[in-house]
Amino acid sequence: MQISFEAIVTIVILLTSAAFFMSGKVRSDLVAMCSLIFLILLGILTPTEALSGFSNSVVIMMIGLFVVGGAIFQTGLAKMISSRILHLAGNNETKLLILVMCVTAFIGAFVSNTGTVALMLPIVVSMAMSSNINTSRLLMPLAFASSMGGMLTIIGTPPNLIIDGELVKAGYSKLSFFSFTPVGLIGLIVGLLFLIPASKFFLSKKGTSDALENKKEGKSLNDLVNEYQLSTNLYRIQINANSTFVKKSIKDINISQKYQLSVLEIRRKSTTNNPFFKTTNQEVVSAGTIIFEGDILYLQGRFDNVQRACSENNLTLLDVHHTEENRSEVFDFNQIGIAEVLIMPTSKLVNIPVKESKLRELFGLNILGIQRQDRYILQNLKDEKMHTGDILLVQGTWERIAKLSQERSSLLVLGQPLSEASKVTLNHKAPIVAFIMVAMIFTMMFDFIPISPVTAVLIASVLMVISGALRNVEAAYKTINWESIVLIAGMLPMALALEKTGVSNLVSETLVGSLGKYSPYVLLAGIYFTTSLMTMFISNTATAVLLAPIALQSATSLSINPQAFLFAVAIAASMCFASPFSTPPNALVMSAGRYTFMDYVKVGLPLQIIMGIVMIFVLPLLFPF
Repeated sequence: MQISFEAIVTIVILLTSAAFFMSGKVRSDLVAMCSLIFLILLGILTPTEALSGFSNSVVIMMIGLFVVGGAIFQTGLAKMISSRILHLAGNNETKLLILVMCVTAFIGAFVSNTGTVALMLPIVVSMAMSSNINTSRLLMPLAFASSMGGMLTIIGTPPNLIIDGELVKAGYSKLSFFSFTPVGLIGLIVGLLFLIPASKFFLSKKGTSDALENKKEGKSLNDLVNEYQLSTNLYRIQINANSTFVKKSIKDINISQKYQLSVLEIRRKSTTNNPFFKTTNQEVVSAGTIIFEGDILYLQGRFDNVQRACSENNLTLLDVHHTEENRSEVFDFNQIGIAEVLIMPTSKLVNIPVKESKLRELFGLNILGIQRQDRYILQNLKDEKMHTGDILLVQGTWERIAKLSQERSSLLVLGQPLSEASKVTLNHKAPIVAFIMVAMIFTMMFDFIPISPVTAVLIASVLMVISGALRNVEAAYKTINWESIVLIAGMLPMALALEKTGVSNLVSETLVGSLGKYSPYVLLAGIYFTTSLMTMFISNTATAVLLAPIALQSATSLSINPQAFLFAVAIAASMCFASPFSTPPNALVMSAGRYTFMDYVKVGLPLQIIMGIVMIFVLPLLFPF
């Protein structure tokens, strides 16, 4: 068969792209877009054909799933489930390994494997340290389990969606939500049986990653709470019905002058009775804030002054001390945060008492403490004059703190408070997210519901934002891995170019001609291990995009059911373990587990080969030729 000039050019562009993917020196999304541009400039694809990937339902669905997964993480739903299950393991290393892999696979079935590993990594390290178990024995199995979990459902990993789209495009029935589940369960069992002994023999010489333990970007919120001893000087009082404070403003009660106490915030019951929404609101106080019956005031100051204020004004002191166990409940940073602010030499606050700073009037912020060199000033702040170089601990809404960041000439916000704010999970939204996720999965599971899967995902992603599971639309956009989206959208038209120029037909004929004459099993093995080999060097999604049409065409030419062949592509593309760069989860755990490239070869390569051999015999049983 003669190869056309367009086919040669397409192969050259593909091989060049693969070389850049392997080198890792250029971003994968940039490589994909450059290959797309060359296909247009050389006349192989029209602009409409080249840009068709950006309107592909797989790409749109992936965007929605990133948002849904982000909401699951942000509300702490996944962490709550994982932590409770992982505690069942106790100090038994084998039991912990099995639970880590099973929990990771379960979460990976519904959200991206990259996000799953990012969530589970600190949990597993913490569990391993508390159980005195070597973390390196758990982290590589964690990464592998996330890829195995991706094979449990149709939305688990992009290759699953790609082969489903290929089948539908060829006129075959659409795959169901759990079509992949038998395959995924078999893969998970094979992985468990291999990794339980392999982790002990090959992954026992590493220690806990110093990089993970010491990785800090400024002080965390808990660091600030401890450093400024906020829990030591913080007290909660409740306003009773006949209290003298009822229906008076903060200015009227004059609590700072009379009792030397500072009111940090007020928490009052929400007007909504919906059990799925937060029942208590946080409010930063101002001079005009009115106090009502049932309000809880958070006071900072000496305990004897708090007692005197309570006895003289019919107030109830709710607690006396805040221990490590209840500190996270007391300091709820969902709406209100804290941050350190450095006073610059040009600031108008220099030599001005705190009470005249007007930070509350201008920015809605309270000053909780002052750090002056190695000394902390935490009491009687209102009359304390501020100096150049002082560090103020301020409290207010996250929006107010962000506004303060604009005053760089006079005040410098230290660390990354907004980054810390994004780590605060919105636990009270977890039931909403659970309901939306279950509804989305239910809709995708049953064909009698007249809503397409991509529509269900889009509806779920929008509901995550509207319900407040994500703080705002910007937070939703940040959950999306745009590099992956652009990579997939850019590589999808490559498959069209290969088909249009006859390259796909040439490869399929070569595979059928050389392997198909022996047996469909031999052809299936050829497709599986070709996919597996390619995935070691380029992304699993790009590999699935390129080989799915080839697998379909190869099976069709032999007049046999193509399902087993397409599943072979999806499985081989997802279950690539022999390289730290073949999948993002593998790369994520590399530094944390102190793994070398050879660790992946020693553990991952045998697993990858064993998985392939098992699947070659299992797939025809599940999807007969």
